[in-house]
Amino acid sequence: MSSPVTELPSYLRATTDAYDALAVRYAELVRGALDPLPLDRAVLAAFAELARSAGAGPVAELGCGPGYVTAHLRDLGLDVFGVDLSPVMIRLAREAYPGLRFEVGSMDALDLADGRLRGIVSWYSVIHAPPQEMPSYLAEFRRVLTLGGTLVLAFFESEGGPVEPFDHKVTTAYRWPIDALAAVAGEAGFAEIGRMLREPCEDERFRRGHLLMRAR
Repeated sequence: MSSPVTELPSYLRATTDAYDALAVRYAELVRGALDPLPLDRAVLAAFAELARSAGAGPVAELGCGPGYVTAHLRDLGLDVFGVDLSPVMIRLAREAYPGLRFEVGSMDALDLADGRLRGIVSWYSVIHAPPQEMPSYLAEFRRVLTLGGTLVLAFFESEGGPVEPFDHKVTTAYRWPIDALAAVAGEAGFAEIGRMLREPCEDERFRRGHLLMRAR
């Protein structure tokens, strides 16, 4: 499920190297990250219910990092596995959750058959994709989702402004206006089910956006 890092575009190599270097500290920082966030957990619970209604088949967390959201989805009763470009993140996820499947792979070139998945969670994982690359990521998500499958996108919202880069703690990331990201997903073959905007918590800088989409 992986492509050699040497074959990746430069921005993906840079992202992979940055997360590999900070993986251990990052895993410590996000441990228990969902516990104080009831709205975020509600989005994931809604995703789980919608994914189950799409029929039999697995769900993938793409850009799973150290695996804590993958484990949460497992606890919600889903048949789930995680994919991440960072080999160190995947090693940490396997160590933390030995009963779950984690694979090294790139979200824009998945080693999965068409229509293989009934659900995809992208939990702040497309934030490092340059805006011009976003359509190709969403097209790949649509390719591997079954008709009627569910996608959830979590991202940093630009609060009415344009798509813009910012100094993410790991490497450059992008904030998106929620309407613009919904429109790009629509062009890739998704219909919006619902959305949630959350104001930043005390230790957060930006508003958080969440889109629930259905593959059509």
